[in-house]
Amino acid sequence: MRLSYGWAVVGAGMLMTCLSVGSMFSLAVFKDPLSAATGWSQTGVSGAMTIDFLCMGFSAFIWGVLSDRFGTRAVVLAGTVLQGIGLVLASRASSLLEFQIMFGVIVGSAAGAFYAPLMATASGWFENNRSLAVALISAGMGSSPLIVAPTTRYLLDAYDWRTAMMIIGIALWVLMIPAAMVIRRPPSAAASAGSGAASDGYTLSAGQALRTPQFIAIALTHFCCCAAHSGPIFHMVSYASACGIAAMTAVSVYSLAGLSGLGGRLLLGLTADRIGAKPTLVAGLLVQAAAAGTYLFVGRLGEFYALSVVFGIAYGGVMPLYAVLVRDYFGPRIMGTLFGGVSAMASLGMALGPVAGGLVFDTFHAYNWLYVGSFGVGLGAVAIALTFRPLRAAPAATPQPA
Repeated sequence: MRLSYGWAVVGAGMLMTCLSVGSMFSLAVFKDPLSAATGWSQTGVSGAMTIDFLCMGFSAFIWGVLSDRFGTRAVVLAGTVLQGIGLVLASRASSLLEFQIMFGVIVGSAAGAFYAPLMATASGWFENNRSLAVALISAGMGSSPLIVAPTTRYLLDAYDWRTAMMIIGIALWVLMIPAAMVIRRPPSAAASAGSGAASDGYTLSAGQALRTPQFIAIALTHFCCCAAHSGPIFHMVSYASACGIAAMTAVSVYSLAGLSGLGGRLLLGLTADRIGAKPTLVAGLLVQAAAAGTYLFVGRLGEFYALSVVFGIAYGGVMPLYAVLVRDYFGPRIMGTLFGGVSAMASLGMALGPVAGGLVFDTFHAYNWLYVGSFGVGLGAVAIALTFRPLRAAPAATPQPA
């Protein structure tokens, strides 16, 4: 019973992360028609996405704390309602500033309610298949460009941008509120919360854990990891186009990287269940750094496709492993708080890469130094990951079927 319901939680989590993150990233599809219809600058409209990343990062920590206290179901329900409100209000915005507040601040803050709390909850339902479970939650997020982006384009072909955005906001409520009702605390977490004691054997409070070298190392590794891959991802289409590849074909290079990321999440998740999260993470980070540096040497379509597969598997595959490490080091009781903090650092890293790439291109009229920097930051992530040491001996776990 416990095993089967754990997979139901994973399925609901996949749906919610896909729709929440996808609706936020739909701004990339809305950007051109929205700017043309309103006269707002593309820089101003794109600025809403930067605000999204920053608000999502800071709010992820707060939502994580709330999920530990009130449960993940309450958090994702609140996030769903808030994100739908943000999209509906953004569709009615009459000025650029109003749009940036509605779409950037409200939608971005709401989006932080899903990934960290759902990863924490999913990890608590499993012992033997924990890495696979969190990989599937992360795969839901990774699949959003493949599902939500084409849907957004279809709506824009049928309606004006305001109607299309309002439909997406309402659809979130219709699809995600029932999914949120599926989410339950893992039995061990519910028992611990009911007793008010740290019965899982992990004795640190959230405040103590946040000050440990282990937490700092995981957070810094995730920051460097995301800073290393976000620039190459965001500028992938532009770089391929600059190399003479046709615009639509350049988009297919980006799509292939995203699709490979889904496979990477499952591949590295299964690998981590066999050999452990730390060695799998270190290997994935090393491949990611090497792939980022290899962009300096590609220029043909076939080379771009091949590198997109390798790069996508690496950057997609390492993302769920941070949740496994947090769970292994600190236990389930305070995982929402801690993984929320780690996710906040990851969002800051994601916000850094696109800006850094833009500055590099504006300064040198080429992306070479972006890939050199990404390679160096990627190696930094590897070096920090190698410092991971167990906080203490993990408590004995009751064997579970998986």
